Amino acid sequence: MNNFIFQNATKVYFGEGCVKEYLSCLTGPYETVMLAYGGGSIKRSGIYQEVIGILRAAGKRIVEFPGIMANPTYEKVQEGAKLAREQGADMILGVGGGSVMDCCKAVSLAARYEGDVWEDFWARLGVIEVEPLLLGVVVTVAGTGSECNGGAVITNQEKKVKTGRDYPKLNPKFALMDPTYTYSVPARQMVSGGFDILSHIMETYFSEPNEDNVSDDIMEALMKSVIRNLRAAIRNPKDYTARSNLMWDATMAENRVIKMGKKCDFQCHNMEHQLGAYTDCNHGQGLAVLHPVYYRHIYREGLPKFVRFAENVWEISRDGRNDEEMARAGVEALANFIKEIGLPTTLRELGVTDKEKLREIADSCGISAGSYKKMTHEEILEIFNECFE
Repeated sequence: MNNFIFQNATKVYFGEGCVKEYLSCLTGPYETVMLAYGGGSIKRSGIYQEVIGILRAAGKRIVEFPGIMANPTYEKVQEGAKLAREQGADMILGVGGGSVMDCCKAVSLAARYEGDVWEDFWARLGVIEVEPLLLGVVVTVAGTGSECNGGAVITNQEKKVKTGRDYPKLNPKFALMDPTYTYSVPARQMVSGGFDILSHIMETYFSEPNEDNVSDDIMEALMKSVIRNLRAAIRNPKDYTARSNLMWDATMAENRVIKMGKKCDFQCHNMEHQLGAYTDCNHGQGLAVLHPVYYRHIYREGLPKFVRFAENVWEISRDGRNDEEMARAGVEALANFIKEIGLPTTLRELGVTDKEKLREIADSCGISAGSYKKMTHEEILEIFNECFE
């Protein structure tokens, strides 16, 4: 395995009833809590009423920061930071999925930083020397794994750039994870989040080193878990076992454990982020469209790993296939799974209709140093065109 340093500062409280049991004591020392959430789904599900009831019973002054969108913008980050400063927030409590958590991390930094956080920390990698505003999260959607890392994906609409950075200092102090909170998530959103989990694992798995390593072994088990439990959750949205497994799969995919000793790819994420910056498409759905096509472009360069993927994750038997045929069979098994769970398979299905715009989007994509095959902007355009319809 490659050398690494591991750090994770988030304390997790996991299981049914954990919010009722722990939220009051976790917010105990803080008088003014900025409650951040998205478009109102937590009100329809009753989660908002439960959380705000606990905070009120604990005597907290509550400042609400609603309306965090699916692809949080830098403008929204600035709005949240301004509100936190003006209201003297002692902490942020983000209630929602990855978008809410990502936005809150950026807000926690912007509220304490006097400069331009986009230019200094997202446009380029920076060093955080201030102490961000304390952040805790209540997870309502299994997908991004944002609850146990310092990563935040933010869209700068003016510059048409969507990018993520992971700063350990932005890790939430605590994460409350009640799988029953995910029951009310619409089926399509649940499936999109589930595929995002799988994507995070694949982006790490399909990278060097290829030699036997602990991270790859863990990832194969996690991928099988996501596939099995996503199928179960589709059959029964209130299957607690499936929902709890998916929730922890998401955390394990992005709490840095499986990335240890790995080079990591994330070229598909780079491409999807720019699609999102230009079209505001759903993240998990965009990844579902891109992954099989991207892997058809790179599997020969990573042949041993793609063979292993076919054998150990999809349990495809040789039946006379050579290595290339096995690798291709694994990619096609992934493509078939995407169709099985009802995710889109073309950019048109995502609402992308302007084919001429694909050149500009392709040229704006970052190039991953961790890919088995170094992409060019020309090949990224080829992939977009193949994904179009």
